Amino acid sequence: MKASLQPGLTMTREYPVDRERTIGFMGEGARVYATPMLVRDIEMTCRDLLLEHLDEGEDSVGTRVEIDHIAATLLGMTATISAKLTGVDGRAVSFEVSASDGIDTICRCRHNRFVVDVKSTEARLKAKAAKAGL
Repeated sequence: MKASLQPGLTMTREYPVDRERTIGFMGEGARVYATPMLVRDIEMTCRDLLLEHLDEGEDSVGTRVEIDHIAATLLGMTATISAKLTGVDGRAVSFEVSASDGIDTICRCRHNRFVVDVKSTEARLKAKAAKAGL
């Protein structure tokens, strides 16, 4: 991790709420941003912020998401996700995240990630796969 990884860093990303990001189980007239897709976009925003401050060979994995999805975002709208790094404790990092669709605040979220060494992680997963017979 680089010394630049400090609380207070922010990143904002926009995501088009396309068909892939919506629920379909209530019918075409009720296609809205699906919570699992919102969570994915939050994770990607936070990961992108981290990548700018990690060393070569490092990445991050999500370890916790605490989300209040409080407003529906319609198919065709754009979600703007804003993440703020609030804590760095060794390799554990935490974020506060909010999202808006231009009309409503659509979520408030706390998200934690853990910085990993990619090669070490691959080796650990390979050993687990061998134990599992995969």
